Amino acid sequence: MFSKIWTKKYTENYSNNIEKLKEVLADADAIVIGAGSGLSTSAGLTYSGERFEKYFSDFIEKYNIPDMYSGGFYPYETLEEYWAWWSRHIYYNRYVDIPKPVYKNLLDLVKDKDYFVITTNVDHCFQRSGFDKNRLFYMQGDYGLWQCSEPCHQKTYDNEIQVKEMVKRQKDLKIPSDLIPYCPVCKKPMTMNLRCDNTFVQDEGWYEAKNRYDDFVNKHKYSKVVYLELGVGANTPVWIKYPFWRMTMINKDAAYVCINYGEAMAPDEIKSQSICIDGDIGDVILSII
Repeated sequence: MFSKIWTKKYTENYSNNIEKLKEVLADADAIVIGAGSGLSTSAGLTYSGERFEKYFSDFIEKYNIPDMYSGGFYPYETLEEYWAWWSRHIYYNRYVDIPKPVYKNLLDLVKDKDYFVITTNVDHCFQRSGFDKNRLFYMQGDYGLWQCSEPCHQKTYDNEIQVKEMVKRQKDLKIPSDLIPYCPVCKKPMTMNLRCDNTFVQDEGWYEAKNRYDDFVNKHKYSKVVYLELGVGANTPVWIKYPFWRMTMINKDAAYVCINYGEAMAPDEIKSQSICIDGDIGDVILSII
C-alpha cells in the first residue's frame, strides 16, 4: 500500500506547522486521537532516570534493574517479590497525581470537538484528566485491573484497594503472603491485565469500548477528520499508526498529524495531508491552546 521507503521526516518550519495544525483542528468535524507512551512521557511519567531511581532504588540495588519497563519482566523468585514490584509500579503510574498537566491541556484543546481516543497506554491518564470514558478505548489494558493468570474466565478486577495496601505493608522488597491475589474462580494467581501474550483478557468493557471506537471511525470515514497521533512509536504500528495512514489515504478531506520526538514522519502517499512535528507534545499543545 505504501512506498518501499515508507516514511520520511518532513522538516518544514516549526512555526508554519503549528499554524497549519491550528487551522486543521479548527476546521475539523471530528478528531481521532491515537496516543502512545510518548504522551505520558511528556506528562512526566518517565520510566527511567531520576523518577525511577526515586521510587525503586532498593530494587535497582538488589536486582540491577535498568528501568521500570524491564522490572516488569524480571523473573522474581516469589509472588511476594513479584507483587512488591508490581504494586509499587502500579501505584506510581496509575494512582498518584500525573506530574504535568499535558493530558488536561489536550482535553482543553479537543473538548468542544467530536473526538475519540484510542491508546496503547495503560496508565488511565485520559480518564483521570477528565476525558469522557465513553470516548476512550484502552486497547492494551489498564494498570488498575487484574485478571486470572490462566485465564479461566474473561473478567477483570479493580485493584486500587489491594495495591495501596501492598505498597503500605511491603518490607524488604516483599509483600505479606496474605496479600497475594488469587483468582476467585480457579484459585490460581492473578496477574496484570496487560496485552503481552495470548492470555490477555478482553472483557465486556473492552469490547464495548472497541465497538464505540469502530462506530466513531466509520461514522467519520469521509468527514473532515484529523487523525492526531501523539507519541506513538514504531514498535507496534499496527494498532494506531498504520490504520491512521490508511484512513487518511482513502479520505481526501482527512489530515494526519504526527507529534513525536525523533519519530515525526509520514509516508509519501499522504505527504500533502500530513503535518509532522518533531518536538515535545506538551510544548506543542501549549502553543495551540
